[in-house]
Amino acid sequence: MSKPSQPVSDPLHLEEQVCFALSVAARGVVAIYRPLLEPLGLTHPQYLVMLALWQHAPASVRTLSDLLQLDPGTLSPLLKRLEAIGYLTRRRDPADERSLAVTLTPKGQALREEALKIPPAVVERLGIPLDELQSLHAALTRVIAATA
Repeated sequence: MSKPSQPVSDPLHLEEQVCFALSVAARGVVAIYRPLLEPLGLTHPQYLVMLALWQHAPASVRTLSDLLQLDPGTLSPLLKRLEAIGYLTRRRDPADERSLAVTLTPKGQALREEALKIPPAVVERLGIPLDELQSLHAALTRVIAATA
């Protein structure tokens, strides 16, 4: 006698798609950041640039492009806007005139203190335990590596 078969899930169901879950989750998480970043005068992409600079400044545009996994053409307008609001400067690197060095201004460095409030506020608004978020981050990091 054969065992009853399990219902087969349709591999094309929207709810079964990893890409759908990632897309909706990304939009939702960015929406949580929006009101937290607004008082700092930052969009989410600009916040990512500032995170990279707080960790690696001074840095070349090429280094930032690599860190953020953005092409320089996408990164350039973000840097221009951040420079216009006084958070960074862009100058030709004296050691290599072809390279543009990005440095934080004192205003950009001071902004880091305000930004320290953002990660715990995001964790609180998500309502997901920190250990689960760390596991999710690890899984997403593996996805990023697999798609690189």
